[in-house]
Amino acid sequence: MTVREIADKLGLKVFSGGDALDREVTGGYVSDLLSDVMGFAREGSVWITLQTHKNVMAIATLKDLAAVVIVKGFEPEKDTCEVSEEEGIPILGTQDYTFEVAGKIYNLING
Repeated sequence: MTVREIADKLGLKVFSGGDALDREVTGGYVSDLLSDVMGFAREGSVWITLQTHKNVMAIATLKDLAAVVIVKGFEPEKDTCEVSEEEGIPILGTQDYTFEVAGKIYNLING
């Protein structure tokens, strides 16, 4: 399943990185602790978080993640979106809480 398919099926807002929506998603990771994501997220995963600052993109790039999904209606900072565009890693958004969107994405990937 691609980032685009997930975004379309869940009605996620694309904040940035729209040119990279056709990347395959291999899994997901949920955490708001950057060091946790750095240590345990796997390449090709979608990272679900409430963090909005540009350090999110440093970790997403380091781990070669497929996309970042920001929850609870939070929006990424301008410089975060700029790095997203440069690195080709989409930032998506949802009004859903973390638990809800994690379950939906899990079901899409594994369903």
